[in-house]
Amino acid sequence: MTLLLPALRAPAPVPCLWPGSTVVCLGTGPSLTAADVAYVQGKARVIAINDAYTLAPWADVLYGCDAKWWTWHKGVPSFRGLKYGLQPGAKHWPGVTLVAKTGGSGIEWRRTGIRTGNNSGYQAINLAIHLGAVRILLLGYDMQGQHFFGRHRDGSVPPFLVCLKNFTTMVPELAAHGIEVVNCTRKTALTCFPRLTLAEALP
Repeated sequence: MTLLLPALRAPAPVPCLWPGSTVVCLGTGPSLTAADVAYVQGKARVIAINDAYTLAPWADVLYGCDAKWWTWHKGVPSFRGLKYGLQPGAKHWPGVTLVAKTGGSGIEWRRTGIRTGNNSGYQAINLAIHLGAVRILLLGYDMQGQHFFGRHRDGSVPPFLVCLKNFTTMVPELAAHGIEVVNCTRKTALTCFPRLTLAEALP
């Protein structure tokens, strides 16, 4: 007797909801402040990454790569915006849409997937591009030290040196497509993108 398994459905394309927009990606570095998060509200579209949603419950999108993170937060039922994840286990939580992992470096231009860069902040940039961003501002991308909330529950720490190297692979592709990424993080080891203060980048 042959057991027939259900066919796996390909991830749905991320819709281009905000063509030509400015998008702020909120990372979870220790320099992220509630005041900076409040400043961007209403001035641009916002993607909150992982626990950054606790400072921006009004964000347009919540992105969490890991299935374990969604489990720790029980799918964040209070969040009313769009939710995206990468690991298959995340889809078990209501409202979480999966995107496919298509590689570790560069940018994925097909809307069904993203490149990973070994960190969620990298992935959020690729997601912002799919959503229509032509200008992306980074906050909380310290790429050093702890998160603003402390350690993750499992004590994991991102491989910062690997992550920093991966970010550099984005730069030529962004330039070729006319997409600007500006790092507005207060204190950062990420130097491959131009730096501006938040007030300069988003007056």
